[in-house]
Amino acid sequence: MKLLLPFLLSALPLASVAQSQPPAGALTPKTTEVMVIMTAKQGVTRQEIMAVMPDEIRATVKLYLEGKIRQWYSRGDGKGVIVLLDAKTLEEARAIIDPMPISKLALVDHEYIPVGPLMALALIGNEPARQ
Repeated sequence: MKLLLPFLLSALPLASVAQSQPPAGALTPKTTEVMVIMTAKQGVTRQEIMAVMPDEIRATVKLYLEGKIRQWYSRGDGKGVIVLLDAKTLEEARAIIDPMPISKLALVDHEYIPVGPLMALALIGNEPARQ
C-alpha cells in the first residue's frame, strides 16, 4: 500500500500527456464533467466585466443550486474563471454556458475541455498480486 501513492503521483504527468493525444484503439475516459475556462476577450475592460457581474453571479448561483455547476474557481493569474459542469458532452456544456449574461454579451472567450476518470488507474487492476 505504501507504494501505491508514489506510483500514482509518478504516473500523473505521464497519464495527462497520454490522455491529451490518445493513440488509435487506446482507452479514453468517459466524460463525466466538462471544464470551462473563461477568459476576458482582448480589449474588454474590467469595467465592462464588472457591469454585468451582479447578473452573472445570480445566474451562476442558480446553476450551482440546480446541480449544473459542480465547482467554480478564480484563475490564479486573475484572468478569468474555471467552472466544472455536470455535462457529458461539449454541446451540453455550451447549452449551460451560452445563456449566461457574460457569454451573451460576448465579453469572454471559452475553452471547453471534457474530463473523466484518470485512465492510468486502470493499470492498478492489472498488476499481479504481491506477496
